[in-house]
Amino acid sequence: MLSNYRKRFYYYTKSQKRGLFFLVLLVIGIQLYIYYPRSSDQYIVDQYSTLFNDEYQKQISLLDSINTIAIAKRDTIYPFNPNFITDYRGFVLGMSTAEIDRLLSFRKENKYVNSAKEFQQITQVSDEWLKTYSAYFKFPDWVNNPKVKREYVDYSKPKVEVPIVAICINSATLEDLQKVRGIGPYYADKIMKEREKYGGFVSIQQLKFVYGLSEEVVNELYRHFKVMNAPTVTTLNINEASINQLKELPYMNYYIAREVVKHRSMNGDFVNKEGLLQIEKFPIDKIDIISLYLRFTN
Repeated sequence: MLSNYRKRFYYYTKSQKRGLFFLVLLVIGIQLYIYYPRSSDQYIVDQYSTLFNDEYQKQISLLDSINTIAIAKRDTIYPFNPNFITDYRGFVLGMSTAEIDRLLSFRKENKYVNSAKEFQQITQVSDEWLKTYSAYFKFPDWVNNPKVKREYVDYSKPKVEVPIVAICINSATLEDLQKVRGIGPYYADKIMKEREKYGGFVSIQQLKFVYGLSEEVVNELYRHFKVMNAPTVTTLNINEASINQLKELPYMNYYIAREVVKHRSMNGDFVNKEGLLQIEKFPIDKIDIISLYLRFTN
C-alpha cells in the first residue's frame, strides 16, 4: 500500500511537489506560533526593553554632558583688551549702540584706553557695567609696568675723571680697600693680613706680592694708596747677622739666609744691595724691599 502512495507522489509535477512542500512547512510554522505565543513575544519585548533602556540612558547622559559644557563655555568670559571690542562683542557684553560707537570713534583716531576709568570716560558705560566687566580687562604689560625712563647721557662729550685722592696704605680700612675695582672682601682681608704680618708696608710695591692679585688690580691699588707713614724698621747689619736673624726678614727664609752668610764668608762683606744679585736663587724681584730692612755698613 505504501508503494501505491509513493507511485501516486511521482505523478505530481515539480511545481506541485514544491508547493506541497512549502504548504507543509507553513502548517508546521503556524502550529509552532500558536503553541509558543507568550514565551516568544515576551522574549522580544524583554530584549528590546533592555537594549532601549541601556543605550537610551547612555545617549541621554552624553547629550546632557555636552549641553552642560556648551552652556558653561558660552557663559565664560575670558580676559580681553577692551580697545578691540567689536560691534558683536559689545552687543554680547550688553553695551548700547551709542557706547560702542563712542569707542570705535575713539579708536579710529589711533588712540587707546589704558585703564578701566578711561574706558568709562570714553564710552560712558554705567558703573554697574564697569563693575561687572572691568575685572576681565587685560591691558599690555607696558601699560601696567611702564619702563623707567633712562637719563640721556651724551657720550660724545669727553668724560671728566674725578681725581683720586690717595690715602696711606698702612691706615686703610677694609672698606677703603674694597672701593678699588677688583678688590672684594676676600682680597681686602688678605691685604690686611699681609700688612699685619710685616708690621706695616715699607713700600707700596709690596702689594704686588699679595698672592692672587692681577697686574691690573695692583695698578689700581697704586693709584689709590701710597706709603705715607712707613713703620719704624730696625735695620739689620747684613755683614754681622746670623742665619737665624736673616731668615726672619720679610721675603727671606732659611735657605736664602744660609746662602747669604756663605757668600759673605767666601767673598767678604757686602757693600751694597747689588752684591746680593750674585747669590743663587735670591728673590731678585724683592731685592729693593728686602734691602730696606738691611744695613750694609757698620
